[in-house]
Amino acid sequence: MLAISTDFGATLAHWKKELNASYPMLSDHMRTVSEQYGVLIKQLGLSNRATFVIDKDGKIVNIQEGNEAIDPTGADEACSRLAHRKSQ
Repeated sequence: MLAISTDFGATLAHWKKELNASYPMLSDHMRTVSEQYGVLIKQLGLSNRATFVIDKDGKIVNIQEGNEAIDPTGADEACSRLAHRKSQ
């Protein structure tokens, strides 16, 4: 798991410490990744909150955007389905 944000690195370092996050937080301050994944809100220069579950082959298997992305349940379920497929 990793987080990507349009915030600058210093801001992300603060949030990582504040949240006691164990996963990497990467800065997309140039908005390149946000634009490539279709979540950039150009008028605001920000990305929409989004969660992508990507399998080992690089295929996006689940996307949640906006308020849905706040609750990790959908992403957790998608990861569980991937793990189940892998074990078969």
